[in-house]
Amino acid sequence: MPVRVGMVSLGCAKNQVDAERMLYKIQKDGYQLVSDAALSDVVIINTCGFIQSAKEEAIETILEFAELKKEGRIKRLIVTGCLAQRYKDEMMTEIPEADAVVGLGSNDRICEIIKEVMDGIQVTAYGSKLDLPLTGGRVQTTLPYYSYLKVAEGCSNCCAFCAIPMIRGKFRSVPMEELLCEAEQLAANGVTELCVIAQDSTQYGTDIYGEQKLPELLRKLCRIDGLKWIRVLYCYPERITDEILDVIAEEEKMVKYIEMPIQHISDTVLKGMRRTTTGDDIRAVIKRIRERIPGVILRTTLLVGFPGETEEDFTQLSEFVQETRFDRLGCFAYSPEEGTPAAKMACQVEDDVKERRAELIMEQQAVIMAENNEKLTGRTFEVIVEGFDRYGECYFGRSAMDAPEIDGKIFFTSPDKKLEMGMYVNVRISDVMDYDLIGDVI
Repeated sequence: MPVRVGMVSLGCAKNQVDAERMLYKIQKDGYQLVSDAALSDVVIINTCGFIQSAKEEAIETILEFAELKKEGRIKRLIVTGCLAQRYKDEMMTEIPEADAVVGLGSNDRICEIIKEVMDGIQVTAYGSKLDLPLTGGRVQTTLPYYSYLKVAEGCSNCCAFCAIPMIRGKFRSVPMEELLCEAEQLAANGVTELCVIAQDSTQYGTDIYGEQKLPELLRKLCRIDGLKWIRVLYCYPERITDEILDVIAEEEKMVKYIEMPIQHISDTVLKGMRRTTTGDDIRAVIKRIRERIPGVILRTTLLVGFPGETEEDFTQLSEFVQETRFDRLGCFAYSPEEGTPAAKMACQVEDDVKERRAELIMEQQAVIMAENNEKLTGRTFEVIVEGFDRYGECYFGRSAMDAPEIDGKIFFTSPDKKLEMGMYVNVRISDVMDYDLIGDVI
């Protein structure tokens, strides 16, 4: 009987793609993949280690499966991903229950490592982080009709608060021809929605081609049969060119949705963060986006409580949120991450102040979203069917306005026709429920 392997992948979609590449190798090597990790022989925890809350979730998950190992319900425990990479000197000491700790640069060795731990060998494997595979087969772990296309790895922006360059190394693009082959394979497997991701998608191509190649890549992706929606996540404001906006505006398959993490609007805070934009730069790019792409859905991420952030800085940010009225917004309290310049800065903001500021921004955004959603009643949107809510006795899904896993949903009835997951239907909006919408198939 083959060894059963289960995986729990935490954190962002970029980490999920890494997990899918490992699963492909594991399956190809003859191991049996198990969807419920608790029922496997070997459990791999693919961790996130970006901020404190993610680290806590990763450690809790590891300890949960360590207890299952102690009870004899699983045999071996392997830790991979960002937390393993970031704390390579401490992981095996702090978590002795782990049979292997694997850095990003050793993901390619995962099958060999499974064999070693099953033979009773404890493994610590850390190849160069630059050896993390950027291409290769994948076992899709998302719902069957959408997937992520990771166009680059790492980051060279070196924001003062961010540990990503330290964990994952410098920015490096995937050659375009390999991305197009991967996208064609995903489409052949039934993917109709493709989410283009990187730590900074707008920088794609600058390292290997000497110029920004995202517009060309998107145009070519739009030519792939089977793909219906293509969206871009993580666009840095300073690199959003007119050429990128033209592609999104002109190509039918490009959803009119831009995810642009700006972090703040105060020039003082932005400078401290080592961002290359000013508040005026951000306002100008937002104006340009909305002018060139009418009806665009604009999503952003904010960071409050950065060292030195004053009440005046926060008020400036709050007023900006109110006047800009983002369609989608996430706000996080700053987490001092060891090894980053910001962690050593003076004037650290008290935890309760940071948390309260984040809550205030999200409360503010909730009101904005409710008002925006009210304006959608009576309108009809194309919606992808994601499932059936048996408690609410209705279907649910997303329109192009909402990215998978991070945005809201539309709940709707279809009394005259049974629907299948992955179908696209037209839904007329009749009501609003917090961040979500309610409607009926027409």
